[in-house]
Amino acid sequence: MDETLNSKKPEEGEQGGRPLRKPSFTNISGSAVEALYTAGNRSGSDYLRDEGFPGQFPYTRGVHASLYRGRPWTIRQFSGFGSAADSNTRFKFLLDQGQDGLSVAFDVPTLMGFDSDHPSSEGEVGVCGVAVDTLEDIEILFSGIPLDRISTSMTINAPAAVLLAMYLAMAEKRGVPWTALRGTLQNDILKEYIAQKEWICPPASALKFVADTVVFCTERVPQWNPVSISGYHIREAGATAAQELAFTLADGFAYVDACLAAGLAVDQFAARLSFFFNAHIDFFEEIAKFRAARRIWARHMRRRYGARSERSRMLRFHTQTAGCSLTAQQPENNIVRTAVEALSAVLGGTQSLHTNALDEAYALPSEQAARIAVRTQQIIAHETGVADTVDPLGGSYYVESLTDRLEEEAEAYFERIDALGGMVAAIEAGFPQREIMAAANRYQEEIENRDRIVTGVNEFVSPGDGDIETLRVDPRIEREQRDRLDSVRRRRNSLEADKALETLGAALRNGENLMPAMLEAVKAYATLGEIVGVLQEVHGLYEEPVVF
Repeated sequence: MDETLNSKKPEEGEQGGRPLRKPSFTNISGSAVEALYTAGNRSGSDYLRDEGFPGQFPYTRGVHASLYRGRPWTIRQFSGFGSAADSNTRFKFLLDQGQDGLSVAFDVPTLMGFDSDHPSSEGEVGVCGVAVDTLEDIEILFSGIPLDRISTSMTINAPAAVLLAMYLAMAEKRGVPWTALRGTLQNDILKEYIAQKEWICPPASALKFVADTVVFCTERVPQWNPVSISGYHIREAGATAAQELAFTLADGFAYVDACLAAGLAVDQFAARLSFFFNAHIDFFEEIAKFRAARRIWARHMRRRYGARSERSRMLRFHTQTAGCSLTAQQPENNIVRTAVEALSAVLGGTQSLHTNALDEAYALPSEQAARIAVRTQQIIAHETGVADTVDPLGGSYYVESLTDRLEEEAEAYFERIDALGGMVAAIEAGFPQREIMAAANRYQEEIENRDRIVTGVNEFVSPGDGDIETLRVDPRIEREQRDRLDSVRRRRNSLEADKALETLGAALRNGENLMPAMLEAVKAYATLGEIVGVLQEVHGLYEEPVVF
């Protein structure tokens, strides 16, 4: 045979027929990325021995053996704006479009524990979420929605116990047993001190409130997830993937410690802790982050906490696509960004997913934008084939190498946090805040120096970018909400409300679980602001240390 038939001249970029290794470059998190990954990037590992199969410890490949072949992820769009009635209409619209569960967005005054008529609430009522002041608002918000047939996620943290009490009181009034309720309370106060900056009391006191809700739900609301440990806001504040992973799981360990200190055994509650991650734009790194999170949590729960139950070791998580990746310039590009990010969450094995709308760099989503966001998930689920097999990227040299690297970086952070005395002490010292600030500054510099290309922002710019119709919240909402609040105060039994607030104060001073007294307060139609006022009177305020 003529040997020339089987030979060819090396192409440009090759040497002797073998690919040249280009110099490594950095990804979105500033980590080095090689031009080519091989089995050598995971030297000394036995894949099946180390990772097993999906549904097997340490769950790197997923917590369910069949994953989406057995049941698709839950489509859960984050929504809420204006009044409770406005949001109720949007909830029903989204359910009609095929959404499987509700995810409630609250306005800033509610997140901060302010009533709508508080001076600090002016101009913010109903703007970035729904306004909730009393049990009556929750009753309107969920009017006509079958509480025993849908799951509800509530993104609320500092006053989370108050909103949980309102939801439970509403269900009780409607004759729905608490044992039938399914849903998730974010209730992740530690990440507020790190990233979102919405708190009402000092960290140690707030951690006690979280433990109280976990104990209460463990005993009385068994299908409810009382804490959704959130990396989402940490990432939105500018953290890298490794920082999101490390600080989120470190928060989770702090909640486990607090619940153990409250008298629960780890296998009583750990299965009901869930997580909430960000799906950012670096596709493969995000997939690896989700895989590393499961592996780290499983190993720590078994070795550090002695969890015997398989469910206690399984990290289950919700994902939301990255809001900080959306651009006001060329907003249609956000559909593509969101689709790529959503796909990474699916390939990473998420249990539920929210896809951001194209117009969220401007305002709350319009109905059309919300519909496109839901359809994005439905296209991924039903048209792409990615749900047909479990962990399709398992064994990828690149993904496995990224998974290992992210785990190593997270473990290094755990050591630094432990050296500071744990997560609460680290937060009070400003450690995670400084780390995130440095990462955010580096990322912004790269955009401004054009070392990182953002389409439509610093490259591929077109004239007229940003012309888009957006949803606007009518200013009348604030007036009407304040009038409704005033009406509730006039109609309620003031003596009962005052007595319930006094009982709550006494329970807090005695170190009792706050939930029973909290329930009585909301049933008496005490307002959110009044209840938060009692919490602050007993436990004090918190001022963050200055971080540079």
